[in-house]
Amino acid sequence: MARRILVVEDETPIREMLAFVLEQNGYQAVEAGDYETAMMAITEPYPDLILLDWMLPGGSGIQFAKRIKQDEMMRNIPIIMLTARGEEEDKVKGLEVGADDYVTKPFSPKELMARIKAVIRRVSPTSLDEAIEVKGLRLDPVSHRVTANSGEIEMGPTEFRLLHFFMTHPERVYSREQLLDHVWGTNVYVEDRTVDVHIRRLRKAIGLHGHDKLVQTVRGSGYRFSAR
Repeated sequence: MARRILVVEDETPIREMLAFVLEQNGYQAVEAGDYETAMMAITEPYPDLILLDWMLPGGSGIQFAKRIKQDEMMRNIPIIMLTARGEEEDKVKGLEVGADDYVTKPFSPKELMARIKAVIRRVSPTSLDEAIEVKGLRLDPVSHRVTANSGEIEMGPTEFRLLHFFMTHPERVYSREQLLDHVWGTNVYVEDRTVDVHIRRLRKAIGLHGHDKLVQTVRGSGYRFSAR
């Protein structure tokens, strides 16, 4: 599934150029030309990253970033600010409200893609084919094996996909609806409560080795995978 990037930019030629570059590099671009359209565009499944212009009709990029970072469900979405401003003070303002990086116009598409990949790596540092290990719990997507303390853990294919998604997206809260979209797919009809059933099965499987506490319930919001 291609990563979704929300492009918030009021200048149509720049926005369309950014969307084209993103799609050429395998991303799904969602476009918004003003503050309100951008807010309406942030729907589940949430974007994996936001390219955010500093100046927007209807509100500023700073206001938008603040609003995102104050929302528990969206605060972990990485933001790269796009702006013509080059002053150090403005860069600091962007970073202070939670932006993860800052690109000053004009910039080359090559530079922007490098920044995007770097930020995504920081948020989700493992590729889909790499083995992942957290506190002795190891998942290898190539061999389709899960082990803990050198012992193999048996689990169903849905639990495996769920664990893989959690381990590649740690420290972020996901609602049942988001998990359904990411793990089951948007074209599959499954009731929300089905997620709870598979969460229980997953916890039972990894709980034999004491790793069930990694899958945390966030009351009123959903689930989070965390080693904290």
